[in-house]
Amino acid sequence: MPDNQSRSQSAVTRDKHRSLSLYWLKLRKRILRVTAGGRWTEQLEAAVRNNLRWFWLDGVFAQASDAVLLSYLSLYLLALDATAAQIGLLSALSNLSAALLVIPGVAIVERWGRRKQTVLLFGGGAARSTLLMLALVPLAFSGPIAVYIVILLAVVRTALANLSVPGWTSLIADIVPLNWRGRYFSSRNMAMGIAGMAVIYGVGQLINHIGAPAGYQLAMGLALILGVISTYSFAHISEPTAAIVPRVGSSRRLPLRQNLRAAPDFVAFCAVAALWHLSLNIAGPFFSVHFVSGLKASVGFWGVLSVCNGLAALPGQRISGILSDRWGPRRIQLITGLLIPFVPWMWALSRSPWHLVPVELISGFLWAGYGLSSFNFLLALSPADRRARYAAFYQIVVTVTLAIGAALGGVVATWWGYKATFILSGLGRLGAAVLFVRFVRQPTSASA
Repeated sequence: MPDNQSRSQSAVTRDKHRSLSLYWLKLRKRILRVTAGGRWTEQLEAAVRNNLRWFWLDGVFAQASDAVLLSYLSLYLLALDATAAQIGLLSALSNLSAALLVIPGVAIVERWGRRKQTVLLFGGGAARSTLLMLALVPLAFSGPIAVYIVILLAVVRTALANLSVPGWTSLIADIVPLNWRGRYFSSRNMAMGIAGMAVIYGVGQLINHIGAPAGYQLAMGLALILGVISTYSFAHISEPTAAIVPRVGSSRRLPLRQNLRAAPDFVAFCAVAALWHLSLNIAGPFFSVHFVSGLKASVGFWGVLSVCNGLAALPGQRISGILSDRWGPRRIQLITGLLIPFVPWMWALSRSPWHLVPVELISGFLWAGYGLSSFNFLLALSPADRRARYAAFYQIVVTVTLAIGAALGGVVATWWGYKATFILSGLGRLGAAVLFVRFVRQPTSASA
């Protein structure tokens, strides 16, 4: 009887071990397929699988680095006694300089043909080196001079980063398989969102604890370290040999006007994007400034609010990625574009920092879907053999209108206050969304 009981216990133990082994195997598969956007990675060739994983890591660390600048650069300037007009000037000059360098970026890609090296040289190397100088500014300068030097360095950084955008967009379209873009980018964006939230919250608490400007200097240093890791990850991506942009080609010699004439859907998409981004940046540079100076909230609480936005973006990325593959990116962009205009209006109505917690939860969910669908829609509308040129044209439209919006927002904020920029921004966004519904169509070609 004891022997039978012992054998029975041994059998139960073996079953438990077998069950645990099967569970661990399934868990490993789930972890591995995150980098393939929801499909088992054995379906991909080894080179493609390697590229997807390194691109996934690059995105996570790049987002963590950029999150510091996006969330705290305006507050860094505010701590150096910058005015609303100077903060608006930063955004305007950054976008204008980016627009001026997009065309040279296309020329580099089309003449040199090496997109990966272009991204590493300008976006990964030169642009991120300015982060060290941003951190050192208060050690050598103070007052208005320090403000303008920070603005100058931030403008240079943005310009150099945008010099690599045409090559980056063209390369990524060849790295990520078409049928998986929705799910892959949604899983990648979810990981990027988590990294961004963690960094924003941690940096906010760091600045609160250390104070200004030392806290902001350490934040810039952290952004540099994270950016270097991102560059290291991107360097491990193998550019597809067959997809390297040829340095000669009759289609590329055609004037841009003739190229655009053959793509009316793309032109309509860019026209609507112009009004959308102009409206965005009327209010964009001033949310964090109004939060700290207008609602008298702490920098640490701004980090908490950013985390709320990021948390809501996680299910937004997942849901929009699945629906984008099923419905197409146009429908997702249409729905989210009609709802996003209410976000700045709710900011204008808020009387307490706590009122903005549900607002940012809604905003994070909607913007996750809009950003993912807009990027995939751009790829679908751009001809594969001229994607760098089309991406450059789109980038010029976006950056120029962002610059105009920031300049206009600076004037409105100076004369009528931050809430006026929020109201005007919402009206412009709604107008752009209505035009999108009316004039932008889903492409019908097989490649789209």
